[in-house]
This record gives sequence, structure tokens and C-alpha cells, in this order.
Amino acid sequence: MAEFAARAGCPMCGIVANAATSQLDTHILWRDDNFTAYRENANPVSSKGHIIIALNLHVPSLYALSSSDLPLLVNIRNLAKRLLSSISASIFPSGPSYTSPNPPSHDNSCFRIGFITPPFKDNKIPVTDHLHAHAYITPADRLGWWRGIAYSPMAWYAIDDLIAEIRESVSNNRVKSGYESRVDAPIDSVPEAGARMGAPNGEEYIIPSIAAPDVEVGPEPQGSVHPQSSPLLALSRSNS
Repeated sequence: MAEFAARAGCPMCGIVANAATSQLDTHILWRDDNFTAYRENANPVSSKGHIIIALNLHVPSLYALSSSDLPLLVNIRNLAKRLLSSISASIFPSGPSYTSPNPPSHDNSCFRIGFITPPFKDNKIPVTDHLHAHAYITPADRLGWWRGIAYSPMAWYAIDDLIAEIRESVSNNRVKSGYESRVDAPIDSVPEAGARMGAPNGEEYIIPSIAAPDVEVGPEPQGSVHPQSSPLLALSRSNS
């Protein structure tokens, strides 16, 4: 999309561009049409593993997203969990050769995935205008108190909370997802759940997603575009 074209001088755009052309960069863990994920080796917040998942497009903030981008957010969360699980397994191998008296569990309780919301930023990774998610394995033993502000409840937006709040805003039954009390909520097994909005007369308000279209599914169907129906855009306007 032209409106989210790469910006000259943006460090994150540079990482995305280099990942697309180089096969030798070992800190790149994943790249597809939508994301580039890399391991933060220079300034990780955790000695066990810290991953950054950047959108390939130069999307300036969360408020550029709409409910149609829910599958994109779910994919970020799932990708982060897979990559962190792989790192965790490599650090703590299973099997008879592993003799630690306190082997860690490989569930998701030690994973933290989310966004740092402006005006806060990670002063070691000072990118504020190219949307990217942080994912790390707790504890954050390399964080430090000043840097820790960016990862505190004051600035941190957990991706599960974001997904759940968007779904609540577009669902007539106010269904929740992602919270500890609903860890295995059925809605979480459907990435597209809550991605569409509509009026009582059945008319859908479809906001185009920024995600690259699935070649097997094709682009989003055309329809009435109502930017006001996006909870993130509405929140952005209310804060401006």
C-alpha cells in the first residue's frame, strides 16, 4: 500500500528490506508477506530470549489498524509463541541428558507478547513510528528500571488484551477472549472472529485489511467502508 510505503531512514524498514534480500542474516527468524521477525541480540530484555516482530509495511501505529486486521494480530501472537517455544526448547532441551532439578515448563505462561504504546518507547530500540511487537521469555532480567517503564502496565499493551477488546467492540454478545479466565475460549481458535462489522439490517461495513491477501482466498470483498467503525481509529480520534 502506497500510504504505508517504506520510509527512508527508518531502522525497522531497513531491517525488513535487508531480510528480503539477504539469506545470511542469522538473527532473522521468520519472514513472510506480512512480517519480519528477528531475535534482539544487542539489547534483549531477557537473557532467555527477546524477539521483535515488525510489520513489513511502514504502519505508523496501532491506530492505523481496524477490526479487519484481527487475523493479522492473531498471526503475530501465534508466530511469537512458536518462535519463543523454539528458543525455549533450544535453551532447555528435554530428555534424559537434561539434569537440572528445576526444568522449566514449556507452556505459554512464561511468554510475554505485546506492544509499547507511544509516547513511550524502549530507549534501547527507539523506533516509535513503525509498528512492531515485542515477545520475550520471562523474567525480564536485563531490563533495568528506567527501560522497564516501557514494559510496565503504563505503556505495555498485551496483544491478547488488544485482540479481546477489538472483539468485544464488534460483537453483539460482548464475547471476551484471551483473558486468563478464558484461556481456552472457543473464539480464540478462529482467527477471523470479530473481523467484520455490520448494521442491524445485515449490511456489512468492511474496512480493508493492511494484510497481504491470501493467494488461496483472494483479496477482501469490496463493500461499504466506514472508518468510524474501527475501534482503534475511534480511540485514536478520541485521544487526538
